[in-house]
Amino acid sequence: MELSTMFWSASLDELKSGYIQDSSSFTCLLCGERIEKGIVYPYENRFYEAERYMRIHIERTHQSVFDYLLGMDKKLIGLTEHQRNLLSLFYQGKDDKEIQKELNIGSASTIRHHRFALKEKERQARVFLALMELLKEKDEYAPAFVPVHKTATMVDERYNITQDEHDQFVHKYFSDGVLTKFPQKEKQRLVILREISNHLQKDYQYDEQELNKLLKGFYEDYVLIRRYLVDYGFLDRTADGSKYWVKK
Repeated sequence: MELSTMFWSASLDELKSGYIQDSSSFTCLLCGERIEKGIVYPYENRFYEAERYMRIHIERTHQSVFDYLLGMDKKLIGLTEHQRNLLSLFYQGKDDKEIQKELNIGSASTIRHHRFALKEKERQARVFLALMELLKEKDEYAPAFVPVHKTATMVDERYNITQDEHDQFVHKYFSDGVLTKFPQKEKQRLVILREISNHLQKDYQYDEQELNKLLKGFYEDYVLIRRYLVDYGFLDRTADGSKYWVKK
């Protein structure tokens, strides 16, 4: 299962822990790292069972689930930059006076007002989540949407893609795995780029020539594809463009 699908399908408890499990392994929802059950893993001269080692992996790689989620695109988490800063400081255990001084805003009572507003947002989110869960039981006509990839940039209407649309676009623009034409419409571009990105290795850094050769196998104008893969948040790169890798 694709990482974005796993992430958006996870329960609240699974999102809080940052990983899911099946009969044979634990999988990190933040990067896709898979830890097999039944194996003892060494770390700093000690040995850990798989689940504990997964928690160590999250701490080492992502600092914390809280920090990772807070750093996601604002369209995905629905928070302003100011709200992000407040939540980060709350999580660090700072009191209202310390936060007021650090952010240089209002007074301690202003911070308490923000705390109240965030709690109100939490209550609304809980009710909305319950409504959507109940709706799933009744809305038999709801289409299956393709999950937004977690590293998406500029999330907007172009991500409103059903699974049927996705399959139609792939069939329309690919022939024997080769892209016949680069579409003009943003939504169709997104599907094409997503499909190409799924053929790239995870946890691997491509040098520029290596990536160019691979992308040229999909489309003659590999520079165009490479640029859009970066722009849409599928790929990241070094500042000088010498190395590229799939974003997690």
